Amino acid sequence: MPLDTTAYLNRIKYSGDVTPCAETLRQLQLHHLWAVPFENLSIHSAEPIILNDAALFDKIVVRRRGGFCYELNGLFAALLRQLGFDVQMLSASVANSEGVWGPEFDHMTLMVTLEHRWLVDVGFGDSFIEPLLLDERGDQIQGSRIYRIEDKHDGLMLSQKADGDVWKRQYRFTLTPHVYADYDDMCRFHQTSPDSHFTRGNICSKLTSDGRTTISRGRLIVTKGDSKEERELKSEEVDEALRNYFGIIM
Repeated sequence: MPLDTTAYLNRIKYSGDVTPCAETLRQLQLHHLWAVPFENLSIHSAEPIILNDAALFDKIVVRRRGGFCYELNGLFAALLRQLGFDVQMLSASVANSEGVWGPEFDHMTLMVTLEHRWLVDVGFGDSFIEPLLLDERGDQIQGSRIYRIEDKHDGLMLSQKADGDVWKRQYRFTLTPHVYADYDDMCRFHQTSPDSHFTRGNICSKLTSDGRTTISRGRLIVTKGDSKEERELKSEEVDEALRNYFGIIM
């Protein structure tokens, strides 16, 4: 069934032009990141994650929750298609803190084809906030961060560099299009396996106009520009913080 695009656009507080073009795409990604948190709370509350548009629309738009990559990028792809964009779901392998690659379908990212091809992602947490030119091989600067997409023998690789830091791998991917069912096994793994970082602790994080707000393993972390405040939440404060900062009622 078609999505209620009006309800979805209201959810992300977007009231601008919806003509399928690069500027609309940029605004939609930004508004999505500002409005919908990256979170894995379902995994820690025994709530099954179901990968289809209807279930994800109910969770993200109707119940005003967030989700992780398969949910956020999956439903965002559905919105973009309904608005007339040419969008494909792609499989990505994520690099861990040591730079070691995870398995295929570890992450879902998106390719949108307009006059140029764009890498689009509203489900990778603290990463690029505006679409990246997929066929650009030079530096793409967003604020204090630089991004690169490089050709590799097994596909493409996205890397990020912050001010004064070194280049860090984020994920590698191919341009083969996929559907929800292709991600089922890894989605199940991330919900159930003790080897998944998602089962080891909860997280809820959202971009703000001047930084980011995160609740991770009982700690509230608020960054604004170059400043960062962090404090431990008492158990009875967590639900209140989720409600006040993210609009989430568990």
